Amino acid sequence: MDAATPLPTILFVDDEPNILSSLRRLFRGQGYRILTADSGAAGLELLRQQAVDLVISDMRMPIMSGAQFLEAVRSEWPGTMRLLLTGYADVQSILDAINRGEIYRYITKPWDDNDIQLIVRHTLERQRLQHEKQRLELLTHTQNEALKALNASLEDKVRQRTADLSKAHDGLLCFNAKLKTNFLLSIKVFSNLIEMRGGGLAGHALRVADLARKLAVRLDCDDATVQDVFVAAMLHNIGQIGLSDELLALPQTAMSGEQLGQYRKHPVRAEQLLMPLDELRGAALLVRAHQERFDGTGYPDQLAALAIPLGARILALASDYDKLQIGMMMPKKLRPEEARAAVLHSRGKRYDPAVVDAFVQMLDAALVPVREPAHATVVVPVAAVQPGMTLAKDLVLPDGSLLLSADHVLDAGLVRQIINYEKTLLHPLRLTVYHD
Repeated sequence: MDAATPLPTILFVDDEPNILSSLRRLFRGQGYRILTADSGAAGLELLRQQAVDLVISDMRMPIMSGAQFLEAVRSEWPGTMRLLLTGYADVQSILDAINRGEIYRYITKPWDDNDIQLIVRHTLERQRLQHEKQRLELLTHTQNEALKALNASLEDKVRQRTADLSKAHDGLLCFNAKLKTNFLLSIKVFSNLIEMRGGGLAGHALRVADLARKLAVRLDCDDATVQDVFVAAMLHNIGQIGLSDELLALPQTAMSGEQLGQYRKHPVRAEQLLMPLDELRGAALLVRAHQERFDGTGYPDQLAALAIPLGARILALASDYDKLQIGMMMPKKLRPEEARAAVLHSRGKRYDPAVVDAFVQMLDAALVPVREPAHATVVVPVAAVQPGMTLAKDLVLPDGSLLLSADHVLDAGLVRQIINYEKTLLHPLRLTVYHD
């Protein structure tokens, strides 16, 4: 657990000292902060003094029963999870506690140590998921309200629409610090916001990200560089958020000098947006440089050859290849073979020859008929994953984010990480691996 994250606090309430001592010993060293109280009144006093995540109360206690105590906890601290500890089979009393205290689970005495530890862990995990759900619902509501305002602004004049988007651009700078703790969600929000602008960009970022990632893998980039290339590709157009709809709809070859000068500022704007987030600084450098040319005539810094980061050289080719096909660079849309020819024509001028060669090899490999039986694949649950297995497909989380890329060889450390990560999810993961 992160040193900055406070330990979950558990309060045990029981009028029997030996029971409290047993519970304290059982949960000592388990990563919790333990509090105890010998009566309901003492438990309530502790709750008034400090925050508690989970309360476990005995049913039979003098003066104030467990049901009465848990009812008071539910009333004053509804966010605190509640468990009932009962040593007798009085169904009506248990039902009373459930109805009045709205307990999550009840545990019978004598308890099984493994069972009670598992129940506590699951209870605290449920509380964490509830808090995360509330946070995401609030974030989604905020984003939906912003999108409603953006859609309404589309009916206004161009000047008003541009002004509204400029305000949204300024707002994104303010939100960067808050989005720092939610890296993947930040990427989705930014990328989707850009593609809502229209101009034929729908799906562009995802197609570019997929092609750029494959090129980075083919060029033997390390995992960190592959990740930066993928993220940069998803966000490479974020600097265009302040540009007008008319300008975005124009192919670059149809722009006037003034329009082209305004358009060419977007890599620098994008870098300014992404730099405040530590996790995005590598991608920000690639986004700034993705309009540089291998011959040194690009922008904004006129870098040439190997002075341009490799990730930016990859991103430049991947982005242009897709834009040529959707009509964002030339007045007409090119067929895939025409876009490929245009890329080859600019080898050594616009694009790095090594990147172009890898690109051509990748396209040619996709056209070669399979002469031998393809490697068989099998879908396995996380529990069946073994070191040495190779991913046949990207490992994608339920929210659509990439966890591991295809062709990744799993070692013992990665297997342990995947197992531990799955425990934080609501649904089990399944991996597609090659089968010998």
